Amino acid sequence: MLYALFSIIDMILQVLVWIIIAQVIVSWLVAFNVINTSSGFVRTLLDVLERITAPLYRPIRKIMPDFGGIDFSPIVLILAIQILRKVNAGLALEAGPTLT
Repeated sequence: MLYALFSIIDMILQVLVWIIIAQVIVSWLVAFNVINTSSGFVRTLLDVLERITAPLYRPIRKIMPDFGGIDFSPIVLILAIQILRKVNAGLALEAGPTLT
């Protein structure tokens, strides 16, 4: 049971990494005018991704210095998530698979 909980946490963290990557790619496509924000679908997608990632980026952006037009907060967040995944995997190994 405990091992399953660690597996679910790992899966959620991995999905979060993919959401961050999607947000970065979509924001680049908008910045380089590859996709048009006048489309309702694109606006909705941007809004959903922003609502998910903005609360996660905010504390990182407060700490990190300004690098001009480059935002390193997604990279820092992905690194932090990967560290959490490693810690989670270690805890899962300590808990071990149980047969109950």
